[in-house]
Amino acid sequence: MVVLRLKKMGRAHHPFFRLSAMDKRAPRDGMVIEELGWYEPQGKDGKQIHLKMDRIQHWLSVGAQPSDTAVSLIRKAGGSVSDKVLSVVHAKGRAKADAIRAKKGLPMVRGPKPEPAKK
Repeated sequence: MVVLRLKKMGRAHHPFFRLSAMDKRAPRDGMVIEELGWYEPQGKDGKQIHLKMDRIQHWLSVGAQPSDTAVSLIRKAGGSVSDKVLSVVHAKGRAKADAIRAKKGLPMVRGPKPEPAKK
């Protein structure tokens, strides 16, 4: 299975990440199928993001699973990732986050669940 995740690069105290399409079994900094962009959280001009949105949408359309951080970066860069693309693991994580926020009295991340239609 192909996943979209960040590959850590850079030097000590100056992180730099590349968004990559990789085989799920490959190590974090292992072999890449395709480089899809980069993210520099501590650049000279502040945070910098450069992503190839057309290639990201291609990989999502053929079934690649993005990591949570990859989803966050894609959305920050102006792209969209539908909930249909996200795996069950992501859905469970969001549901757990909503439950924790509800206990603390904070608003839900995704909003309330719609009520099922009664027949």
